[in-house]
Amino acid sequence: MPVSRFSDRLYHSAHEIWAKSHQHPFLTELREGTLDPRRFIYYLKQDYVYLIDYAKLFAFGSMKAGDMETMVKFAELLHSTLHVEMALHRGYAERFGVTREELEQTHPAPTTVAYTKYLLDVAQQGSLAEVVAALLPCMWSYQEIGATFMKIPGALEHPLYREWILMYGSEEFEALTNWCIGLMDRLAEGLPERELAQLEERFLMASKLEYLFWDMAYRQEEWPV
Repeated sequence: MPVSRFSDRLYHSAHEIWAKSHQHPFLTELREGTLDPRRFIYYLKQDYVYLIDYAKLFAFGSMKAGDMETMVKFAELLHSTLHVEMALHRGYAERFGVTREELEQTHPAPTTVAYTKYLLDVAQQGSLAEVVAALLPCMWSYQEIGATFMKIPGALEHPLYREWILMYGSEEFEALTNWCIGLMDRLAEGLPERELAQLEERFLMASKLEYLFWDMAYRQEEWPV
């Protein structure tokens, strides 16, 4: 079957990596409500410091945008990350007695450093299309995970993980994700194969780092002493 959109090509290229993420114990146990809360709070702390850098990608996107509509939308994404997604993390952390100050003082684990450094390098040096290709796997895969979990009987009954699933499975998060996917397709239109292959490489690398982030959280990775 012919691929009609560049985003279809990206999705098919990363399918095996994403499927491996879906099968990771962190996500299967979260879905079943059996994930050890200690692993989840480790994830929240690492994801919080990750999101501080991830939000900067939207600022780069706004700066590199060629029209006002795209600038405004990236500003929306920046606001949503800083004031909605990170607020959820703060709320969860409070249940475990972890303050906002402790969240912000979390030392990034090796995988977190590798992931955010990759994203920021692309954002600083690359085109708008490269920025979108690098940031999209995080948003798109989370939306897919949330939407999938929403349909699984019992997944929303867990008192700790329910809100996480509801946020990433929400219509609002889906709309923002779909806008980014559409932007990726518009930016890729008419580009030569050499540049399309580079965008695909960005997308695949970020997808691999997404998998490693789940694995890091499950192992509660630390720096060697």
